[in-house]
Amino acid sequence: MLLRLGRFASSHPWRILAAWAVTVAMLVGAVVTIGPAFTTSITAPASESSEGLEILTTQFPNAGGEPATIVYNAEQGVTDPEIQSAMSELFAATKQIDGVVNVVSPYSPIGSSQISTDGDSAGQIAYAQLVLEAGVTTDEGEQIGAEIAELAPELDGLEIALGGDMFRLREPPNSEMLGIAFAIFVLIIAFGSVLAMGLPIATALAGVGTGVLLTALLSNVIEMPDFAATIGIMIGLGVGIDYALFIVTRYQEHLRKGESVSESVGAALDSAGRAVLFAGVTVVVSLLGMLLMGITFVTGLAIAASTTVMVTMLASVTLLPALIGVAGHRIEVTRRGGMLASAFVALALLGVALDIPILRFGVILAVVAGVAARFWGPLKKTVNISSDKPMEETFSYKWSRFVQRRAWVITISATVVLLVVAIPVLSMQLGFADAGNDPEGTTTREAYDMLEEGFGPGANGPLLLVTELPEGADLSGAQSLTEIFGSVDGVSKVSMPIPNDPQQPTAVLWQVIPETSPQDEATVALVHELREDVIPQIDATAGTDIKVTGPVAANIDFSDYLSQRIWYFYGAVLLISFLFLMVVFRSILVPLKAVGMNLLAIGAAYGIVVAVFQWGWGGDFLGISPGPIEPFIPMMLFAIVFGLSMDYEVFLLTRIREEYDRDGDNSAAVADGLAATARVITAAALIMVFVFGSFMLEDLRTVKILGLGLAAAVAIDATVIRMLLVPATMQLLGDRNWWIPAWLDRVLPNLVVEPSQSEAASEAHGDVVQPA
Repeated sequence: MLLRLGRFASSHPWRILAAWAVTVAMLVGAVVTIGPAFTTSITAPASESSEGLEILTTQFPNAGGEPATIVYNAEQGVTDPEIQSAMSELFAATKQIDGVVNVVSPYSPIGSSQISTDGDSAGQIAYAQLVLEAGVTTDEGEQIGAEIAELAPELDGLEIALGGDMFRLREPPNSEMLGIAFAIFVLIIAFGSVLAMGLPIATALAGVGTGVLLTALLSNVIEMPDFAATIGIMIGLGVGIDYALFIVTRYQEHLRKGESVSESVGAALDSAGRAVLFAGVTVVVSLLGMLLMGITFVTGLAIAASTTVMVTMLASVTLLPALIGVAGHRIEVTRRGGMLASAFVALALLGVALDIPILRFGVILAVVAGVAARFWGPLKKTVNISSDKPMEETFSYKWSRFVQRRAWVITISATVVLLVVAIPVLSMQLGFADAGNDPEGTTTREAYDMLEEGFGPGANGPLLLVTELPEGADLSGAQSLTEIFGSVDGVSKVSMPIPNDPQQPTAVLWQVIPETSPQDEATVALVHELREDVIPQIDATAGTDIKVTGPVAANIDFSDYLSQRIWYFYGAVLLISFLFLMVVFRSILVPLKAVGMNLLAIGAAYGIVVAVFQWGWGGDFLGISPGPIEPFIPMMLFAIVFGLSMDYEVFLLTRIREEYDRDGDNSAAVADGLAATARVITAAALIMVFVFGSFMLEDLRTVKILGLGLAAAVAIDATVIRMLLVPATMQLLGDRNWWIPAWLDRVLPNLVVEPSQSEAASEAHGDVVQPA
């Protein structure tokens, strides 16, 4: 089927291009009409915090939405008549904004504790508590923030900031331009052709753009976090360029054998295209394994990422063959003018990514170079970059022989190094980083810092204790509980009990301010102590059922829930990976070894992430503060890295197995297979490392973590794993690499991911190839 698809797409390219253009136009129209509906809220699994939130929603309608704050600092004091009058007007106007449910002013009796009373900032810092409608989208939250900022008074000595997840920085990413700029250089060196370089980038951009449009539409149906599209862009660009790289490389091989354009495209899709589909489906299945968690937030994240990967994969086997058909034989020709224009485009992309305006003029220079290349002789001359060394003279072949001669030493040394790098995993703290990790200068970071200065770090994440009262109960008993809560270690301040109805209360809540910040492990310990030790004794004597809830408690419940279920996800991905590789390579040891090596690689990547983002190593360079690792990050890394590593595994081992079947010499097969695939795997890995690594320049902490984790994992996989452990362990195991019990070999289905050259040639000429 892929053979016919490749021939059709390359022979009728404009039909395919028109179909893609119409599809994209329809999606753009739908997104403009309907709009996205991303959210910052996390629907927690069934837990104590969700039960408490239900009580808040029903008994305290004005307290059950999305929390936010207006924090301000006045040098002349917040009770200065001019300040108090201006801020009171702001609070009154804010309450009239659509989407704002309630505003508790620090000048109201119930909000009197919202004016600082301790330290140098006493009387100078205050805040108003806001409650936004539950389920408000990020766009609606940004609109509310913009309206408040427009209404804010401008007075000497007055500083105002907005706190809350709804107001956190969400600028669209531009650091992917840095990855694309680097990809231009790598692809030109890999292909020796400017046109061949442009095809993978164009395919990846088309696939990612279409995937993002689909994700925006799906956000109206499925709860998706606001950074889901950014993660989709990051993953889609990396895999999209890589998938196209494999197909274009195979196309060039067939074209140089004298085959026609349509035959070469068909053969490339029938070989590399199969591997791309296998790799893409593996990534998608791994990502969709996150649905096992049973949490809508994680489900939305998995669907967003897998949608972009799926569309990018489809672009590689439909759009790319059409583009190759348009390019034809010109893909093999590179002129000086094209090289110069490409360099200027890369410089312009660097200017966009790094915000260096002068480099953006590279676009103009690229156009000038392209036009000049048509008329000026020196720029018309062709350039030959590729090398045609015999395989035995390549660095990869010599390196493989070097490793094979020292197999035991290298296996032990590389394993020990990876285990040492993975040591920080043992102290990984899962949780959500608070606004104290936001970039300096953002409104949420300023609000966080002011609250910490005026009220202590715990004011940025108060706990809510709520309970329904037994029939006939009064507030006197609830008031006595305030002292009990205040005496618990780790509690800084407790509000008086707030009834839902002062005359006939049926529910009451307390606001508990911890001594530590929302992301601090001591805050997590406090929540568990309240739930497990303090509150059960109160409930037993008072007949209440007090729930600890609020955003901080919900995040803790979310993290605890994922940490308990994540092992099911790991087990499912490992089992699927093992079974796939066992069927493809008809071996027991090869898939076992591959799974073990992938675990080493992902463990080392986890270790690097923990050392940087949790321990703070190099934090000043990256502009981050130490904090916990978001609980869904390990799952995302695990799913993506296993999918990507399967791609390299199949690409390399298929070639090794083909050489082994031909000569029966395991040692020669390993060296030849590594040498034959090293250029493509190295180029693919370099592109992915830079594309993923470029996202560390983003302001959003979650994107930074994923960028570093994926870049580290791919770099480790392509170097320590593929260049050291794979050749060393395959040398040690010898012919046992391909051992499988005869009875198991008979019952396993035949799955050919990438046919051998003889099989491909037979199929191209219409012959029937019988499976082995």
